[in-house]
Amino acid sequence: MWGSYKNGFKAYLQLERSLSDNSTEAYLRDLDKLTQFLEIKSLDKNPATIVLQDLQFFIQWIAELEMSATSQARIISGIRSFYKYCLLEDIVQEDPTQLLEAPKTRRALPDILSFEEIENMIGQIDLSKPEGERNKAILETLYSCGLRVSEAVNLRISQLYLDVGFVRVTGKGDKERLVPIGSDAIKHITIYKEQIRSHIKVVPGNEDILFLNRRGQKLTRVMIFLIIQSLAKKAGITKTVSPHTFRHSFATHLIEGGANLRAVQEMLGHESITTTEIYTHLDNEFLRKTLEQFHPSFKRFIK
Repeated sequence: MWGSYKNGFKAYLQLERSLSDNSTEAYLRDLDKLTQFLEIKSLDKNPATIVLQDLQFFIQWIAELEMSATSQARIISGIRSFYKYCLLEDIVQEDPTQLLEAPKTRRALPDILSFEEIENMIGQIDLSKPEGERNKAILETLYSCGLRVSEAVNLRISQLYLDVGFVRVTGKGDKERLVPIGSDAIKHITIYKEQIRSHIKVVPGNEDILFLNRRGQKLTRVMIFLIIQSLAKKAGITKTVSPHTFRHSFATHLIEGGANLRAVQEMLGHESITTTEIYTHLDNEFLRKTLEQFHPSFKRFIK
């Protein structure tokens, strides 16, 4: 019975919301949990006969599975999206998720690296090895452009406009954006392309992919994760460091430097500015210095 609803929901996510395969699968897994709950509890229900109380029992059930508040909130968000689809298609007349409360989640602030820590990590790269220049180009690009790791591994040569200092990035939902790229990243991408990549025998289908492994294939996200973990260890950094840490650091350093939040949102490819606002976790000392520099009332008290 639920198979046709799931297929319709899948088509809606892919065609109307233009979500990636990974995001679509995540939403479908959330819906699978609801149908699993109905089956276990022997509730013969379809989307139109499910009521708020059923969903409240469902939330209680997933909480008993010891899922984190964040995981519970994500599942509830998936169910809400399903009911939006059901309303659009007239499968239901009322949305039972309207009064459904998600568990309160405290958004954890990500670890960030200082500019000196990033320089230290990049300084650990062994440039005597062929992959050294590639790894340096990758790290410089991650930090310079604030890319997601998936965006870095899929970056294409045809998307580079290094002469004008931009790269065209394909982000979530296949949405494209232009991102400025710094001179250090441009320099090391050029060295890698001309001196290293040009000598690699490229596997058919990977001709336009910028960053390749030694076998001439596209790098995996896990490979970049391992490269970064190894460099963090060599640099003596004890923070939790991943490719995403470079993205967090890129955004935080921009905002601490006074960048416009909307501009940062555009560069990161965030759909909502509330996602970008996580990077405004500035320390009190920085805020005080900003006020002292710009606020008339604070200026009066500075000798």
